[in-house]
Amino acid sequence: MRSPQALEEQLRPWYGAVADPVNTQPAVLRRFLQDYSRTGYGSGHGASAVAAAEGGGNGSGKPLIEEYRRRFPIMTYADFKPLLDAVMAGETELLLCEEPVGWAITRGTVEGESKFIPMTPTDLRMRVSAGRAMLAYVASSQRLDLFAGVNLNLNFPSTVGTIRVGDRNLEYGYSSGIYTKYVSRFTPIRSVPAQEEIDALGGGTTRRDWDSRFELALDKCRDENVSLVGGVCQTALQFGRYLKQRHGKYPKQLWNTQIMTLGSTPGINTRHAAALSALYGAVAIREIYGATEGMFGQQRDEHRGWVPNYDIFFFEVLTRSGMKMLHEMKPGEIGSLVVSTPILPRYRIGDLILAMRPPYFRCIGREKRWTRAAYLWNELVTLNLGRL
Repeated sequence: MRSPQALEEQLRPWYGAVADPVNTQPAVLRRFLQDYSRTGYGSGHGASAVAAAEGGGNGSGKPLIEEYRRRFPIMTYADFKPLLDAVMAGETELLLCEEPVGWAITRGTVEGESKFIPMTPTDLRMRVSAGRAMLAYVASSQRLDLFAGVNLNLNFPSTVGTIRVGDRNLEYGYSSGIYTKYVSRFTPIRSVPAQEEIDALGGGTTRRDWDSRFELALDKCRDENVSLVGGVCQTALQFGRYLKQRHGKYPKQLWNTQIMTLGSTPGINTRHAAALSALYGAVAIREIYGATEGMFGQQRDEHRGWVPNYDIFFFEVLTRSGMKMLHEMKPGEIGSLVVSTPILPRYRIGDLILAMRPPYFRCIGREKRWTRAAYLWNELVTLNLGRL
């Protein structure tokens, strides 16, 4: 993957899907329906009948999507929780067509509790898409020297504890750490410290725990060429401030970082870019939109919006004018994202999505009464005013 041709080949499925979501999205749904039909939940809602709605899948996709919406209800995490509890108790086939390799927990909460989401081999392979933001940057800039450096690994631990799933004990941890642990070997740049080294420090989230992780990162990367910083935006900011307060140096004084690929908070390019640049220098900032449930999109270029992974997930959105496909949204329209993953059909994730000029979108925050007003206020005070 260290040649322009290899980069283009890796990015081609994404670019092709973005250019033609009308045909790509039904193809993704057909693939999911095959998996859903092998689960108790999917077969109970007629996944096989949905797949047959357009005579074998050779039509335009509209009958397929209409039948899918008719048979499968929109579900929130609270709706899925009894099913997930049953999976955790050993009824794996209720929602999964393959055994989970572990469980991911969220840093946020739903009604005061962390969400638990099973992660399967298929799901983990799909998370490689998070690297598309970095690959697109290298392909456009031709900065192949990025691969000679390392990724500063500031991720959360992949192992926090164990849970009983049927007759097995499975580890659970944070999705960013699990992703790095299982998938980083398929990416063309090494992560330092290794995820196993982070896990060895324990799964705590106190200030002392993070001080230990930050010291580990500094010790392991002090003499490395840190060309990439990827992960959680808030953690990257905290690490930069920690270095200055504890060691009297900014990250930009230690490394010549090229790019930061960050997620987990809205408005990275608009609200946090100035602080990140002050800490890390003149870096390219690329936003990733994902959650514990999956990596749904990433920034493709200098335009400050993410572009969906239309070739990997099935995207709908509930707007004031009704349910529509994500790619059918008009610029300026806002709606609640409903995503289908290999595990969760028609999952209302709880995020509000703003459509910008196609194919760009922004997540403006969680579904709260004040989110739209808060977004507009932040756009005003940062003088962005909806600019890409």
